Amino acid sequence: MKLILRVFIFCIISTKLFSQTATPVGKIVYLDSAWVESTEDNYKYIRIVEDYFSDKKTYILKEYYKSKALKMIGSTTDKDIIKREGQFVYYYENGNKKSTVNYLNNKKTGKEFNWYENGNIKSELEYYTDKNNETNYKLNNYWNDQKEQKIISGNGDLDYKDEYIEEAGRVKDGLRDGIWKGKYLKSQYSFTENHKDGKLVSGITLDSLNIEHPYTVAEQRPTPKKGINSFYSYMKNSIYIPVEARNKAYGKIYMTFVVDKDGRLIEPKILKGIGYGIDEIAIEAIKNAKNWNPGIRRGIPLRVNYSLPITITKNGQ
Repeated sequence: MKLILRVFIFCIISTKLFSQTATPVGKIVYLDSAWVESTEDNYKYIRIVEDYFSDKKTYILKEYYKSKALKMIGSTTDKDIIKREGQFVYYYENGNKKSTVNYLNNKKTGKEFNWYENGNIKSELEYYTDKNNETNYKLNNYWNDQKEQKIISGNGDLDYKDEYIEEAGRVKDGLRDGIWKGKYLKSQYSFTENHKDGKLVSGITLDSLNIEHPYTVAEQRPTPKKGINSFYSYMKNSIYIPVEARNKAYGKIYMTFVVDKDGRLIEPKILKGIGYGIDEIAIEAIKNAKNWNPGIRRGIPLRVNYSLPITITKNGQ
């Protein structure tokens, strides 16, 4: 059986879907505070893919707080692996709008607007694709929570803080410029960076043990040590089709796993399988895979959730 492997990275959540009934209305996902799949008895957010049981080009995607207040509405071109397309609108639990942004092929595009929880305007960003085909953005305008505009037409000094991070530095023509300093509030890691015309020149993170971690790239995705094509070949050779399943088991397997701080592939999960024991074979292949280069953020290794769709065709080798 021919295996066609495509890999997409996600730094946010596992998306196994649960159905409440067989009625073709929508698919429900329960998520915990870390946006990891949970249960109906222990969740913080709910995700619904409308018309999940129908074949469509796009599906309406909604997320709710546990209070049932709407958190987000948008659309996806894939009902199992979220691929954002078009406008997304996000809301605070009090009902006020939090942000609006557009997606094209699952990448942010155009302008994004953000508001504070009290309804006051916060920022205007503009996304663009750089020469490396990476999505970046310019900060056009920014207001602090006192309604003072600190960035005007892409220029000014930014002092930013949310529940995860605080950082401060100069913005020139919408891009970071000069020395920036900040820290992650939960880990207490602090960092100092030097930027020139929006490009990171160098940075140093100081961890909780006061150990320095220098870097020149802010974020690096986890990668197989021998390259992604080598990993594809490994998966192709590892997933075999039992004799009794040949010409019967075909379709797409959706699975996720975690690349931990040491590069180990752990916690493999089947989001949507094809049965005949093949799902379990795919899980064993991930468990037996060799370590990867871990994901790194500002010089510090971190856990990264990875999504792996595998297509198994009915005929061919």
